[in-house]
Amino acid sequence: MPIRATERSSLVDRVIEQLQSLIESGEWPVGTKIPAEPVLTGMLAVGRNTVREAVRALGHSGMLEARQGDGTYVRACDALGAALHRRLRRAGHLEALEVRSCLERDAARLAASRRDERDLAALRTALAERSAAWRAGDTEAFVRADVAFHHAVVDAAHNGMLADLYSHLTDGLRGAIASVADAPLPEPQRSQADSHADLLAAIEAGAPDAATAAVARYIDDSVSSLRALQEADPLPEAGDAAAAGAPGPTATPHPARRQGGARHEEGNHA
Repeated sequence: MPIRATERSSLVDRVIEQLQSLIESGEWPVGTKIPAEPVLTGMLAVGRNTVREAVRALGHSGMLEARQGDGTYVRACDALGAALHRRLRRAGHLEALEVRSCLERDAARLAASRRDERDLAALRTALAERSAAWRAGDTEAFVRADVAFHHAVVDAAHNGMLADLYSHLTDGLRGAIASVADAPLPEPQRSQADSHADLLAAIEAGAPDAATAAVARYIDDSVSSLRALQEADPLPEAGDAAAAGAPGPTATPHPARRQGGARHEEGNHA
Protein backbone atom coordinates (compact mmCIF):
# COMPACT_ATOMS: atom_id res chain seq x y z
CA MET A 1 0.00 0.00 0.00
CA PRO A 2 1.56 3.34 -1.04
CA ILE A 3 2.33 5.90 1.65
CA ARG A 4 0.26 9.05 1.42
CA ALA A 5 1.28 12.50 2.45
CA THR A 6 0.01 13.42 5.91
CA GLU A 7 -2.52 16.22 5.91
CA ARG A 8 -1.68 19.21 8.03
CA SER A 9 -3.79 19.23 11.18
CA SER A 10 -6.50 21.84 11.40
CA LEU A 11 -6.37 24.79 13.75
CA VAL A 12 -9.11 23.21 15.86
CA ASP A 13 -7.10 20.00 16.18
CA ARG A 14 -4.05 21.92 17.35
CA VAL A 15 -6.12 23.76 19.96
CA ILE A 16 -7.55 20.42 21.14
CA GLU A 17 -4.02 19.09 21.54
CA GLN A 18 -3.00 22.13 23.60
CA LEU A 19 -6.02 21.85 25.87
CA GLN A 20 -5.44 18.10 26.30
CA SER A 21 -1.84 18.79 27.22
CA LEU A 22 -2.92 21.23 29.94
CA ILE A 23 -5.29 18.60 31.35
CA GLU A 24 -2.94 15.61 31.11
CA SER A 25 -0.03 17.52 32.64
CA GLY A 26 -2.13 18.37 35.68
CA GLU A 27 -2.03 22.11 35.10
CA TRP A 28 -5.81 21.85 34.86
CA PRO A 29 -6.62 19.15 37.46
CA VAL A 30 -9.81 17.09 37.41
CA GLY A 31 -12.66 19.05 38.97
CA THR A 32 -11.27 22.49 38.20
CA LYS A 33 -13.00 25.10 36.09
CA ILE A 34 -11.15 26.02 32.89
CA PRO A 35 -10.78 29.67 31.79
CA ALA A 36 -13.75 31.29 30.09
CA GLU A 37 -13.97 31.36 26.31
CA PRO A 38 -12.75 34.99 25.91
CA VAL A 39 -9.72 34.21 28.08
CA LEU A 40 -8.89 31.10 26.05
CA THR A 41 -9.09 32.99 22.77
CA GLY A 42 -6.51 35.42 24.10
CA MET A 43 -4.26 32.71 25.51
CA LEU A 44 -4.32 30.66 22.32
CA ALA A 45 -4.44 33.57 19.86
CA VAL A 46 -7.28 32.01 17.88
CA GLY A 47 -10.87 32.93 17.12
CA ARG A 48 -13.79 32.26 19.43
CA ASN A 49 -15.34 29.71 17.07
CA THR A 50 -12.12 27.70 17.08
CA VAL A 51 -12.04 27.61 20.88
CA ARG A 52 -15.73 26.75 21.03
CA GLU A 53 -15.30 23.80 18.65
CA ALA A 54 -12.26 22.49 20.54
CA VAL A 55 -14.01 22.70 23.91
CA ARG A 56 -17.11 21.06 22.46
CA ALA A 57 -15.01 18.20 21.05
CA LEU A 58 -13.36 17.58 24.42
CA GLY A 59 -16.81 17.70 26.00
CA HIS A 60 -18.04 14.97 23.67
CA SER A 61 -14.95 12.89 24.49
CA GLY A 62 -15.69 13.14 28.20
CA MET A 63 -12.60 15.10 29.25
CA LEU A 64 -14.56 18.33 29.77
CA GLU A 65 -18.05 18.97 31.12
CA ALA A 66 -20.07 22.12 30.43
CA ARG A 67 -22.33 23.18 33.30
CA GLN A 68 -25.06 25.56 32.25
CA GLY A 69 -24.71 28.95 33.85
CA ASP A 70 -21.48 27.99 35.60
CA GLY A 71 -18.74 27.19 33.09
CA THR A 72 -16.72 24.23 31.85
CA TYR A 73 -14.94 21.81 34.16
CA VAL A 74 -12.28 19.14 33.73
CA ARG A 75 -14.02 15.78 33.93
CA ALA A 76 -11.17 13.32 33.23
CA CYS A 77 -7.41 13.65 32.99
CA ASP A 78 -6.86 11.32 30.03
CA ALA A 79 -8.59 9.40 27.26
CA LEU A 80 -8.99 6.29 29.43
CA GLY A 81 -10.70 8.28 32.16
CA ALA A 82 -12.98 9.93 29.62
CA ALA A 83 -13.97 6.54 28.18
CA LEU A 84 -14.69 5.13 31.63
CA HIS A 85 -16.82 8.14 32.55
CA ARG A 86 -18.88 7.64 29.40
CA ARG A 87 -19.30 3.95 30.21
CA LEU A 88 -20.23 4.64 33.84
CA ARG A 89 -23.06 6.89 32.70
CA ARG A 90 -24.64 3.82 31.09
CA ALA A 91 -23.82 1.40 33.90
CA GLY A 92 -26.06 0.48 36.79
CA HIS A 93 -25.04 0.52 40.44
CA LEU A 94 -24.67 -3.27 40.55
CA GLU A 95 -22.29 -3.26 37.58
CA ALA A 96 -20.19 -0.59 39.24
CA LEU A 97 -20.08 -2.65 42.46
CA GLU A 98 -18.91 -5.75 40.59
CA VAL A 99 -16.01 -3.82 39.07
CA ARG A 100 -15.29 -2.22 42.41
CA SER A 101 -15.16 -5.66 44.03
CA CYS A 102 -12.46 -6.83 41.63
CA LEU A 103 -10.28 -3.79 42.24
CA GLU A 104 -10.79 -3.42 45.99
CA ARG A 105 -10.05 -7.04 46.87
CA ASP A 106 -6.62 -6.86 45.29
CA ALA A 107 -6.06 -3.35 46.63
CA ALA A 108 -6.82 -4.52 50.18
CA ARG A 109 -4.53 -7.53 49.82
CA LEU A 110 -1.65 -5.37 48.59
CA ALA A 111 -2.34 -2.67 51.17
CA ALA A 112 -2.02 -5.18 54.00
CA SER A 113 1.47 -6.03 52.77
CA ARG A 114 2.71 -2.62 51.65
CA ARG A 115 1.08 0.03 53.86
CA ASP A 116 3.28 2.46 55.74
CA GLU A 117 2.57 4.76 58.67
CA ARG A 118 1.40 7.58 56.41
CA ASP A 119 -1.12 5.21 54.78
CA LEU A 120 -2.40 4.04 58.16
CA ALA A 121 -2.82 7.63 59.34
CA ALA A 122 -4.87 8.47 56.23
CA LEU A 123 -7.05 5.39 56.70
CA ARG A 124 -7.71 6.14 60.38
CA THR A 125 -8.58 9.75 59.63
CA ALA A 126 -10.97 8.83 56.82
CA LEU A 127 -12.68 6.16 58.92
CA ALA A 128 -13.13 8.60 61.82
CA GLU A 129 -14.63 11.21 59.49
CA ARG A 130 -17.04 8.66 58.06
CA SER A 131 -18.14 7.64 61.54
CA ALA A 132 -18.65 11.26 62.59
CA ALA A 133 -20.65 12.03 59.44
CA TRP A 134 -22.90 9.01 60.05
CA ARG A 135 -23.57 10.01 63.64
CA ALA A 136 -24.39 13.56 62.50
CA GLY A 137 -26.78 12.28 59.84
CA ASP A 138 -24.87 14.17 57.13
CA THR A 139 -25.25 11.93 54.09
CA GLU A 140 -23.22 14.14 51.77
CA ALA A 141 -20.26 14.23 54.18
CA PHE A 142 -20.66 10.51 54.81
CA VAL A 143 -20.46 9.65 51.12
CA ARG A 144 -17.48 11.94 50.66
CA ALA A 145 -15.62 10.38 53.59
CA ASP A 146 -16.58 6.87 52.49
CA VAL A 147 -15.05 7.45 49.08
CA ALA A 148 -11.95 8.95 50.71
CA PHE A 149 -11.52 5.85 52.87
CA HIS A 150 -11.59 3.50 49.91
CA HIS A 151 -9.23 5.69 47.93
CA ALA A 152 -6.88 5.56 50.92
CA VAL A 153 -7.01 1.75 50.81
CA VAL A 154 -6.11 1.78 47.12
CA ASP A 155 -3.33 4.32 47.70
CA ALA A 156 -1.91 2.06 50.41
CA ALA A 157 -1.45 -0.67 47.78
CA HIS A 158 1.28 1.50 46.24
CA ASN A 159 0.37 0.60 42.67
CA GLY A 160 0.06 3.73 40.54
CA MET A 161 -1.81 2.06 37.70
CA LEU A 162 -4.39 0.60 40.09
CA ALA A 163 -4.85 3.99 41.75
CA ASP A 164 -5.36 5.73 38.39
CA LEU A 165 -7.92 3.18 37.25
CA TYR A 166 -9.81 3.28 40.54
CA SER A 167 -9.96 7.07 40.56
CA HIS A 168 -12.11 7.00 37.44
CA LEU A 169 -14.81 4.97 39.19
CA THR A 170 -15.55 7.56 41.88
CA ASP A 171 -18.77 8.92 40.36
CA GLY A 172 -20.24 5.45 40.02
CA LEU A 173 -19.31 4.65 43.61
CA ARG A 174 -20.93 7.79 44.98
CA GLY A 175 -24.27 6.91 43.39
CA ALA A 176 -24.36 3.42 44.88
CA ILE A 177 -23.20 4.59 48.31
CA ALA A 178 -25.76 7.39 48.53
CA SER A 179 -28.59 5.14 47.35
CA VAL A 180 -28.00 2.64 50.13
CA ALA A 181 -27.10 5.18 52.85
CA ASP A 182 -30.55 6.82 52.70
CA ALA A 183 -32.52 3.71 51.79
CA PRO A 184 -35.37 2.19 53.84
CA LEU A 185 -33.17 -0.62 55.12
CA PRO A 186 -32.02 -1.66 58.61
CA GLU A 187 -29.16 0.44 59.95
CA PRO A 188 -26.48 -2.31 59.83
CA GLN A 189 -27.13 -2.83 56.12
CA ARG A 190 -26.67 0.87 55.43
CA SER A 191 -23.75 1.60 57.76
CA GLN A 192 -21.63 -1.59 57.54
CA ALA A 193 -19.53 -0.41 60.46
CA ASP A 194 -18.02 -3.77 61.38
CA SER A 195 -16.69 -4.71 57.96
CA HIS A 196 -15.00 -1.33 57.52
CA ALA A 197 -13.43 -1.48 60.96
CA ASP A 198 -12.28 -5.03 60.21
CA LEU A 199 -10.70 -3.89 56.96
CA LEU A 200 -8.66 -1.23 58.71
CA ALA A 201 -7.65 -3.67 61.45
CA ALA A 202 -6.52 -6.24 58.86
CA ILE A 203 -4.42 -3.68 57.01
CA GLU A 204 -2.90 -2.49 60.28
CA ALA A 205 -2.08 -6.09 61.24
CA GLY A 206 -0.62 -6.91 57.82
CA ALA A 207 -3.18 -9.68 57.23
CA PRO A 208 -3.99 -9.92 53.48
CA ASP A 209 -6.56 -12.74 53.78
CA ALA A 210 -8.50 -10.94 56.48
CA ALA A 211 -8.41 -7.73 54.43
CA THR A 212 -9.89 -9.37 51.34
CA ALA A 213 -12.52 -11.09 53.50
CA ALA A 214 -13.60 -7.72 54.92
CA VAL A 215 -13.95 -6.31 51.40
CA ALA A 216 -16.00 -9.33 50.34
CA ARG A 217 -18.38 -8.77 53.27
CA TYR A 218 -19.19 -5.13 52.59
CA ILE A 219 -19.41 -5.66 48.83
CA ASP A 220 -21.80 -8.59 49.31
CA ASP A 221 -23.87 -6.55 51.77
CA SER A 222 -24.03 -3.64 49.32
CA VAL A 223 -25.10 -5.90 46.46
CA SER A 224 -27.84 -7.43 48.63
CA SER A 225 -29.05 -3.98 49.66
CA LEU A 226 -29.16 -2.69 46.09
CA ARG A 227 -31.04 -5.76 44.91
CA ALA A 228 -33.56 -5.28 47.67
CA LEU A 229 -34.03 -1.68 46.59
CA GLN A 230 -34.44 -2.67 42.96
CA GLU A 231 -37.19 -5.08 43.89
CA ALA A 232 -38.99 -2.33 45.79
CA ASP A 233 -38.36 0.51 43.35
CA PRO A 234 -36.04 0.95 40.33
CA LEU A 235 -32.77 2.65 41.21
CA PRO A 236 -31.62 5.88 39.56
CA GLU A 237 -28.89 5.73 36.94
CA ALA A 238 -25.26 5.41 38.03
CA GLY A 239 -23.76 8.70 39.16
CA ASP A 240 -27.10 9.99 40.50
CA ALA A 241 -26.54 10.66 44.20
CA ALA A 242 -30.26 10.80 45.03
CA ALA A 243 -31.54 8.19 47.41
CA ALA A 244 -33.69 5.44 45.96
CA GLY A 245 -37.17 5.53 47.42
CA ALA A 246 -38.57 6.99 50.63
CA PRO A 247 -38.53 5.31 54.04
CA GLY A 248 -41.46 2.96 54.54
CA PRO A 249 -43.52 2.65 57.70
CA THR A 250 -41.25 -0.01 59.20
CA ALA A 251 -37.95 1.41 57.96
CA THR A 252 -35.28 2.83 60.22
CA PRO A 253 -34.41 6.22 58.68
CA HIS A 254 -30.96 7.80 58.58
CA PRO A 255 -30.17 9.92 61.65
CA ALA A 256 -30.56 13.12 59.62
CA ARG A 257 -34.19 12.22 58.96
CA ARG A 258 -35.20 11.20 62.46
CA GLN A 259 -37.37 13.48 64.51
CA GLY A 260 -36.24 13.26 68.13
CA GLY A 261 -35.01 10.20 69.97
CA ALA A 262 -31.54 8.81 70.21
CA ARG A 263 -29.11 8.72 67.30
CA HIS A 264 -28.13 5.51 65.57
CA GLU A 265 -24.98 3.80 66.67
CA GLU A 266 -21.78 4.76 64.88
CA GLY A 267 -21.40 3.20 61.42
CA ASN A 268 -19.73 3.26 58.07
CA HIS A 269 -20.75 2.17 54.63
CA ALA A 270 -19.11 0.48 51.71
